[in-house]
Amino acid sequence: MLQSTLQRLSGLRDCDDMLVVCNEEHRFIVSDQAKSCGIQSLTMLLEPVGRNTAPAAAIAALAKQKSDPVLLVLPADHVIKNTQAFISAIHCAVHWAEQGKLVTFGIKPQNPATGYGYIRRGKNLSGDNEDRCFTVNAFVEKPDSVRASEYVESGDYFWNSGMFAFKASRYFEELNKFEPGLSMSCEAAFKNSEVDASLDFIRIEEQSFNECKNISIDYAVMERTQDAVMIPVDIGWSDVGSWQGFWEVADKDTEGNILVGDALAYDVRDSLLKSDDKLLVAMGLDNVVIVDTDDVTLVADKSKSENIKEVVNDLKRRQRAETEVHAEVHRPWGSFKGMEQTDYYQVKKLVLKPGAKISLQLHHKRSEHWVVVKGTAKVVRGDEILTLNKDQSTFIRVGTKHQMENIGDEPLEVIEVQTGTYFGEDDIVRFDDIYGRVQA
Repeated sequence: MLQSTLQRLSGLRDCDDMLVVCNEEHRFIVSDQAKSCGIQSLTMLLEPVGRNTAPAAAIAALAKQKSDPVLLVLPADHVIKNTQAFISAIHCAVHWAEQGKLVTFGIKPQNPATGYGYIRRGKNLSGDNEDRCFTVNAFVEKPDSVRASEYVESGDYFWNSGMFAFKASRYFEELNKFEPGLSMSCEAAFKNSEVDASLDFIRIEEQSFNECKNISIDYAVMERTQDAVMIPVDIGWSDVGSWQGFWEVADKDTEGNILVGDALAYDVRDSLLKSDDKLLVAMGLDNVVIVDTDDVTLVADKSKSENIKEVVNDLKRRQRAETEVHAEVHRPWGSFKGMEQTDYYQVKKLVLKPGAKISLQLHHKRSEHWVVVKGTAKVVRGDEILTLNKDQSTFIRVGTKHQMENIGDEPLEVIEVQTGTYFGEDDIVRFDDIYGRVQA
C-alpha cells in the first residue's frame, strides 16, 4: 500500500521531492519499498515517537519552509482505484491551496458507513466549474447508522478522507494560531534534528518532539480555521485501517473468502485467512479474521477487527515484548529473523541485499557461527579475509572484529548461531559502517 501511494503520484505535474514521515524503526523498510517501485529520491523525516498527523505535517512544513510549496498530505493506508480522477482533483486542490485555502478531499459516500467521519459541504466557490470546491460547513464525528443514512440521503455530506493540500506556510500559520505550544515544540525538534544526506533522512530531536500534543490535523487546524475548503471526489476510495477494510477491497473467492499464504478453508464464508509461513486451516466459520504471523496469531470476528487498537494498547500496558520486538527486523543491509533462543544460544537467519554489508564490529558476550545457505559472502574475521559459498561456514570468536558483505548478484542468506551469555542488540561495538551507525 505504501508503494501504491507513492506510485499513484507519478501523474502529477511539477511534483517536488517526496517526503515520508515515519517512525525511526521503519526507515529501512520504507527505503526498500520505495526503491522496489523505482523511486530513488526520497526524504524520510524520522519521528522518535508517534504524535498523530498534526505534528507530522508540521515537521514536513518546516522541512519545506524555504521553498514554501503546496504540501499534499496522504496517508499510506488508502486504496484509490481511479487514479486519474484523483490526479485531476489534486490539480484543483493546488489551485485553491495557492490562494491560501486549506483543502481537504471529501469522498462521495457509497453507503451509510459508520466507520468514517463526515464533512458537511457549504457554499460552492467555483460556480458551474466542473472542478467544484465548497466551503466546509462542519466536520462531523463518526455517526450511528440512523444518522449516517440521513447524511447520505441529504447529499450534503461526504466521508472525511484524511487527505489534505495546503501551502506549507499557511498550515504552520494556522497551527501556530490554534496550537502554539505544538508549533513551538515542532520548531525546536526540527531545529535540533540530525540530517544524514547520504541516507536521505532527517532524525527529529526526541525531547522536544515528545512534548508535542498528540492530535490530528482535523482537530488541530481544519475544524477551527476559517479557510477550510472541500473538493468532493469519486475516486474508488477506501481507508484500509482494519482487517475488515482489507476484506472489503480485496478480491474474494466464490464463498466470499480471502486466502493469503498457505491457508485452506473448509465450510468457511466471508472470512479472511492469512498465514506468513505455515499451513493455516479453518473449518465451519463465518465472518472471521485469522491472521498468523511470526509474532502473534489473531482470531477475531470480522466486524470487531477495528478494536485491534484497544488490544495493542492493552498489550503495551502489560509490557508484552511483542509490541517492541518483532521476529523479523529490518536493517539497511537487509533483515534478520529470529528462529530460536534459549539462555545459552540463539539462532537467526540473516538476509543481505546484493552489495550490502554489515558494520565492522565485535561482541563482548557472544561468539557467532555463520553458515552460508545461499549466495556468496566476503567475510572479515580479525586479520583474515574469507570468501564463503553455499554450504561453507566460519566461526567468529567472542571479542573478534568481523564483517560480512554480499559480493554476489542475489540475496545472501546466512544462518547465524550465537553462543554465549547475552544476545541483545546492544552488545555490538561498531568500528566502521557505510550506513553511518558508528557513534562518536
